[in-house]
Amino acid sequence: MLKVARWTVLSLLAAAVIALAFSVGFVVNNTNGGGSQPAGPSEAGLSSNENVDFKTLNQILGILTKEYVDPGRLDDRALYEAAINGLLKSLSDTGTFYVDPDTYRISVLPSSGTFEGIGATVSQQGGEIVIVAPIKGTPAEAAGIRAGDVILAVDGESTQGWTVDQAVLKIRGPAGTPVTLTIRHSDQTTEDITIVRDEIRVESVSTTPPGGALKDEDGNAVTDIAYVSIGEFTGRTDEELRLVLRDVSGGGYKGLILDLRGNPGGLLETTVDIADMFLDKGIILVEVSREGDERVYNATGGGEAVDVPLVVLVDQFSASGSEVLSAAIQENGRGILVGQKTFGKGTVNIARPLSDGGALFVSIARWLTPERVQIDGVGILPNIEVALSDEDINLRRDSQLLRAIDYLRSEAATPEPTPVGAGAP
Repeated sequence: MLKVARWTVLSLLAAAVIALAFSVGFVVNNTNGGGSQPAGPSEAGLSSNENVDFKTLNQILGILTKEYVDPGRLDDRALYEAAINGLLKSLSDTGTFYVDPDTYRISVLPSSGTFEGIGATVSQQGGEIVIVAPIKGTPAEAAGIRAGDVILAVDGESTQGWTVDQAVLKIRGPAGTPVTLTIRHSDQTTEDITIVRDEIRVESVSTTPPGGALKDEDGNAVTDIAYVSIGEFTGRTDEELRLVLRDVSGGGYKGLILDLRGNPGGLLETTVDIADMFLDKGIILVEVSREGDERVYNATGGGEAVDVPLVVLVDQFSASGSEVLSAAIQENGRGILVGQKTFGKGTVNIARPLSDGGALFVSIARWLTPERVQIDGVGILPNIEVALSDEDINLRRDSQLLRAIDYLRSEAATPEPTPVGAGAP
């Protein structure tokens, strides 16, 4: 069903994927002749373009096999995947990508919600493999891995040219085994960090902020404001959050901070259910298909937290479902966003298994905000922009969280206006 199929493509080091049927459309094999014949026009799906003949790919491969000066560099699998990735790269859509059989086989998150690895979320940005966020309480966090860290190498092997999925394959492994990551931090320093893999349990909802108890600028405990963090939107997130919000609603809090920083997204239906907990009315999102057909998701009212003053924390690693939720809260005037402009991932993606054992993740629709602003490639601009400085990071001072506390304590009675062109670059 839809709730299972729609996952963010930002890959958790064990990204959950659900398979549906598909055919890749052409075949590239290494043979002694000109290669195998391509699939017929009906399979390729390009019969309307008479100038396109995928047989040429096999001809090129045949010539390389017989004549290329350095035959040792002709690796069947590498050439096959390069052809696929080259085709998909021309789409300029990060939501449509190929997953090789080995990665696809290990990428399914067991129903228990656990996997073996280091415990981090990664993405590809500007050709680099970047840590979106370490998962709380995991070996990655304990080893000092931070959001924004760039992975330069894994066990001495450069990540240059890697896809996210290649990084996933290299970094994951059995509990108790080590992996060494060469990391470049935001201050441009580099270091090798060896992490012992473990069994990772993905907790989607937490009431503990980074660094422990919620405190103000002076270090005093904050007891009049509730804090909730959503790490990703899984099949159980809505029920976990519902229990927390019931306590918040009955606790007499002055406000609630909803932390979506580093949240790569997840299940669309869960995201919509959660938005409904905060909205008494209004549009949550608009989904537009390739044909231009629209599906509008509306709030049903009567949610668990429709009245408590609300601040949502976002950053450049908030993506997909977290952007949908943030935009719904912002554009319906339900609360404000504090932090940094979000990632800009707003496509619906499904996995189609392939005959080689791999899978093609393909974008089949786009998400728009309630005001029909495109999310993909654009992102959501917060009402109050606060960037973490190098000094903040070194002092472990969360200036974004502190700004949210200040707002709820002193400014909630005068809401910040939604910025003009909130979704614009």
